[in-house]
Amino acid sequence: MSADGFRWKTVDDGEPALFGVDELLAPDRSTGRMSDLEFLHVTAKRILNHVPSGSRAPTNWTINVYRGCSHACAYCLAGDTPILMADGRARALSEVRRGDRIYGTAGDDGDRRLVPAEVLDHWATSKPAFAVVLFDGTRLVASADHRFLTTDGWREVRELAVHGADLVQTRREPSARLHKIAVRSVDDLGVEMPMYDITTTTGDFIADGVVSHNCFARPTHEYLGMNLGEDFDRRIVVKINAVERLRAELADPRWTGEAVAMGTNTDPYQRAEGKYRLTRGVVEALGEHGTPFSILTKSPLVTRDLDLLTDAAARAPVSVNFSIGTLDERVWRATEPGTPNPRRRIAAMAALADAGIRTGALVAPVLPGLSDGPDQLREVVRAIRDAGGSLLGISPLYLRPGVREHFLDWLAGFDAELHADYLRRYAHGAYAPEHYLDLLYERAGVPRRRGGVAARLAPQ
Repeated sequence: MSADGFRWKTVDDGEPALFGVDELLAPDRSTGRMSDLEFLHVTAKRILNHVPSGSRAPTNWTINVYRGCSHACAYCLAGDTPILMADGRARALSEVRRGDRIYGTAGDDGDRRLVPAEVLDHWATSKPAFAVVLFDGTRLVASADHRFLTTDGWREVRELAVHGADLVQTRREPSARLHKIAVRSVDDLGVEMPMYDITTTTGDFIADGVVSHNCFARPTHEYLGMNLGEDFDRRIVVKINAVERLRAELADPRWTGEAVAMGTNTDPYQRAEGKYRLTRGVVEALGEHGTPFSILTKSPLVTRDLDLLTDAAARAPVSVNFSIGTLDERVWRATEPGTPNPRRRIAAMAALADAGIRTGALVAPVLPGLSDGPDQLREVVRAIRDAGGSLLGISPLYLRPGVREHFLDWLAGFDAELHADYLRRYAHGAYAPEHYLDLLYERAGVPRRRGGVAARLAPQ
């Protein structure tokens, strides 16, 4: 394919290019178990990427050696937030696209009203996740620096956790008046999750009925002129000079050795890593320079690099985390047959912990009636504890639009009685009722800490 279709050189805001047209090498169409993937080789101009100004992410630097991701995940803990479209319908944030017409707001705080707006950009990243729960049961998952409109102006989620607030809300209808609703709790989920956001002509949008501010976007596949659907899953951009470039940047006298996050955009241990081994080279380089780093992954392939992770952890803080919804073999095979066996993830966690690497897991997604039994939950918690990991939190299934229809269709054929229960349980939105989350922690036998970090399990 031609490089002319890609936005390689520049972006609208004038940021320097990551790589140029002349640096796009011939595509590599893989064979064997990767025959469904196409790898686009590029030589990157930089590997250590500074978080954009205006962001208050906990780390200032990220590394992503791949753009796009071959994981086929069935659930998403972010991106399912309903956005009020200009036709009065709701659409999941992850499915909104540039050029879509939505509703934003206009006017001052005393006379703010809903007005049509256009989506100028749509993007994805990964950040530490917080659950913001309102008194009417609305539950939003957002990053700490995401801003919502309150009766006292724009406030970040981190501020809501400390001071509380009344958010400005509409009844999810274009003709509805804005009103206030109090925040009941803010929970740190203790894990990084995929996050989506948009830029609009009004500077805001309606997220599950709440007025939400734009955040700063870092481009992914759309930035390069590819789509975020099939292209994101199948066409993987590979920065083949990542290790060489990183070593040069780490050797620069101006580099101060700040913490680096890996997996902030795509999984560093996705299938492409088995072919290119770039993440291994990055881990080795970071370790040699004593640079602290964290990894977010769903793949047990990370244990391949235990030798390098151990060496790196001896010089600086290193952490690796996973997500595990259940250890029930029947439930896993029925609901997530394309994902790595959860016991392999537990084994990977144990290997990391035995090697002295900080590690843990989020118990998610928990499926009502399928994987939420006390014995099932306690088995996962016990496995995490026995593996030497930390419990990062418990999260039930989110039935976002698209996933909702697909999952419920499958469930109807799997168990008609359970299907009827889900229709009642999820009748008012994508989230299970808030009291159900309390029940999950109770069944798991661990405390739920509101407004702070999730419960931790010390290995015994």
